[in-house]
Amino acid sequence: MSSLVLVRHGKSLWNLENRFTGWTDVSLSKEGEKEAKLAAKILLEKNIKIDFAYSSIFRRAFDTGKIILERSNNETVIEKDWRLNERHYGNLQGLNKAETASRYGNDQLLKWRRSFKTRPPELNDKDFQLQFDNPLFKDVPKESISRGESLEDTVIRVKQFYNQIIIPTLDSQNNILIAAHGNSIRALTKIIENLSEKSVEKVEIQTGIPLIYHYKNQNFVKEK
Repeated sequence: MSSLVLVRHGKSLWNLENRFTGWTDVSLSKEGEKEAKLAAKILLEKNIKIDFAYSSIFRRAFDTGKIILERSNNETVIEKDWRLNERHYGNLQGLNKAETASRYGNDQLLKWRRSFKTRPPELNDKDFQLQFDNPLFKDVPKESISRGESLEDTVIRVKQFYNQIIIPTLDSQNNILIAAHGNSIRALTKIIENLSEKSVEKVEIQTGIPLIYHYKNQNFVKEK
């Protein structure tokens, strides 16, 4: 049996400011660092040894994974993979969620945040070019640099990672840690648990709390 541990990054500076983050590279807050340390404590208590670790390309996820590994006495090196990135929130990135609700209404905000198929307003040309030229995205295929994604779009790229990395690694009896984001982890839970579009819209992923799946004979069992 092998194990898959999914952890949404600890609270970032923009989480505390209630802002849409998406593909913006924002640091962990002090509270987020504490959450990562608590996640490490859980892995220690459960005696889960990590063989392979992956994060998105963003520092809030990478730093969360690094803290977890260091604090749980794992020497595994984290690999970054852009397919684990947060959903791209387009022109909403940087906006305060409460102010956005006041401007566009709660129903529209809920569609942008929770709907499976609805994309946010597209990133404007200037910001898209800045993103396109940013060295942070050098390993992202140019055709995959987005102006804004739905959760459905996120599932498509996450599923590639799931098929190419997660399943072969688990089949080889290795334990995996993935430090990622609310929506990329929602995408993974949809794939792993075979959730419907409506069901995954209701899934809430808490910051810094490990979701643990045990894997055997191509079946996942979620630890409660």
